[in-house]
Amino acid sequence: MARPRRSDDTRALLIEEGAADLLSNGYHGTGIKQVLDKVGVPKGSFYNYFDSKETFARAVIEHHSLCIQRNLADAFGSTADPLGGVRVFFARQTDEFVRTEFSGGCLLANLAAELEGSDVLREELSSAWVAWRDSVASALRAAQAAGSVREDIDAVDLADLLLESWEGAVIRMKLQRTVEPLHKCLKRLLDDYFRP
Repeated sequence: MARPRRSDDTRALLIEEGAADLLSNGYHGTGIKQVLDKVGVPKGSFYNYFDSKETFARAVIEHHSLCIQRNLADAFGSTADPLGGVRVFFARQTDEFVRTEFSGGCLLANLAAELEGSDVLREELSSAWVAWRDSVASALRAAQAAGSVREDIDAVDLADLLLESWEGAVIRMKLQRTVEPLHKCLKRLLDDYFRP
């Protein structure tokens, strides 16, 4: 029997649907069959695209990381002020949380909490985090050069603090069903602690 032709479009659809399901249901709560059914792909065809569920989740994390990078580049490109670009990125994230009625949260953080036993996925999540952190650090470094962010703390350390605080605020947002923790996080850091 001839193997079905692999389609990059189908693979992309599986990854996009997988991202939505993994965000909503977690790794263990997401069944491959439910993703395949939503995309309209026969169950046996899954292995034409991915070796395992773990390989599938890795592709989803890679895709999510690229989306974050695109969103960061778009936000940073929307203003000449590097700190303003950071604000735009987080404002758009906040708007998305409101649009989805505070559901989901952050795919990276959600999976990291669930997948500590998989070295493959832990490493992929770590790489995605570092890429996100490094992009934010680059903007903060430019803001330091422009005089709008304190220079006595390395930009990477500031970016780590911002993202780690943001993730904690996202948890509170989900619990309290309000974006107030996100606003507080950004105000305390960008408008206070990060100031020169």
